[in-house]
Amino acid sequence: MMINRSFDANKSVSERCGKKAIAALLSSLIMLGVAVRVEGQTGSPNLLVVDHETLTGKLVVGYQGWFSCPKDSRSEEWRHWFRENRVTVDMLPDVSELDKTELCVTPWIGRDGKQIYLFSSQNSATVDRHFAWMQQYGIETVALQRFAQELNAPPRRGQLDTLLRNVKNGAEMHGRSFYLEYDVTGVQDEQSVNTVIEDWATQEKAGLPQSAAYQRHGGRPVLAVFGIGFHGKYLSSALSKKLIDKLREVSKPYGGITLIGGVPAGWRTLSNDAGTVSWASVYREMDVISPWTVGHYRTQAEADTFRKNFVEPDLMLTRQLHIEYLPVIFPGFSWHNLSEARGDGDRPLNQISRDCGRFYWRQVHNVVNAGSTMVFNAMFDEVDEGTAMFKIVPVQQELPNSPSFVSMDADGCKLPSDWYLRLAGAAGKAVRAKRVESFATSAGAWK
Repeated sequence: MMINRSFDANKSVSERCGKKAIAALLSSLIMLGVAVRVEGQTGSPNLLVVDHETLTGKLVVGYQGWFSCPKDSRSEEWRHWFRENRVTVDMLPDVSELDKTELCVTPWIGRDGKQIYLFSSQNSATVDRHFAWMQQYGIETVALQRFAQELNAPPRRGQLDTLLRNVKNGAEMHGRSFYLEYDVTGVQDEQSVNTVIEDWATQEKAGLPQSAAYQRHGGRPVLAVFGIGFHGKYLSSALSKKLIDKLREVSKPYGGITLIGGVPAGWRTLSNDAGTVSWASVYREMDVISPWTVGHYRTQAEADTFRKNFVEPDLMLTRQLHIEYLPVIFPGFSWHNLSEARGDGDRPLNQISRDCGRFYWRQVHNVVNAGSTMVFNAMFDEVDEGTAMFKIVPVQQELPNSPSFVSMDADGCKLPSDWYLRLAGAAGKAVRAKRVESFATSAGAWK
């Protein structure tokens, strides 16, 4: 493992991240204007109304919204919490602020003797609460994931539509912006491609892009497609080209679209997870390139190497091609329970450590100081793979003895459940300011 030389590797994490260090960082975030919650008190809401006409200067958070409970009207089963009674998430949300009508009872009791609850994204009150948090912490824009494989699968289509209404209403209510991102992972046939095209045409006809909260860029509504150019079980280059062309065609009567392509990290060199030479022209069809980086590095030192070998050359090429660049950052990664439920083997819990926030902040530092004018943050609510930014159970004591989960204190730092919402707010300000310093420089917190 590569060691970051900016701190003493011989010290324990708890020694390096003591109360004084956390307090110092909190003070720096407050100075940056980030709303914070201390000892149960909610900070003043950030009343900023987002400029939905541009992506420039924005931190975009991905929003899965795929969670549901047996109590939902459209579902008789848990979705994305369990699979055949086996847990599929590595983190549990902090639901202490949710009303009783939002809570779904689980089979678990925490080590503290308290009942553990989950939530459903089908509940409009919960989605609205998430957008209220975004408003409070200064998170501006959401990319709502819409899964192509489920568009032809009732009742999942109904759940996707309910989620879309919830997100639209939440964004409008709290002055945030959002755009759709079609996830074509696992799609390989022309019928599924046509379904995506028809669905977007339906959304345009219904007036979705005319919502006051719908994100625009370059004078046009933003639309993203994730899964373009990956080798393996993904669309071919020919079907991807058709999808891109048809989405643009059906959008012409409505003024066109600004298309974001969620592509492999190796798109520029056609290496690693990227397709072969037939994909080079497809990548260049995008208005904005967004390479998927989750799992491509595991430490701050590896993130620095990734900046040198990928981010900086990507930025140089996209500028030459007059394509904009939306790099992806993430707080950490863990899919131990999901892998076991799928039968994919025993993956370690807390596989990519968050390192109390330093791993995330190093990526913010790298992409902003390299010259990125917009950033994609994976993900707001992704507890399946442990990349969630929203409020997470803070201490192991509040978790059950079995199965195992990652809490905010997993790396030895005592952190509040909203820690990553605070950091996301600070990251958004850094993107707008076009400059970010290291934690050690800005707060003296990570020496």
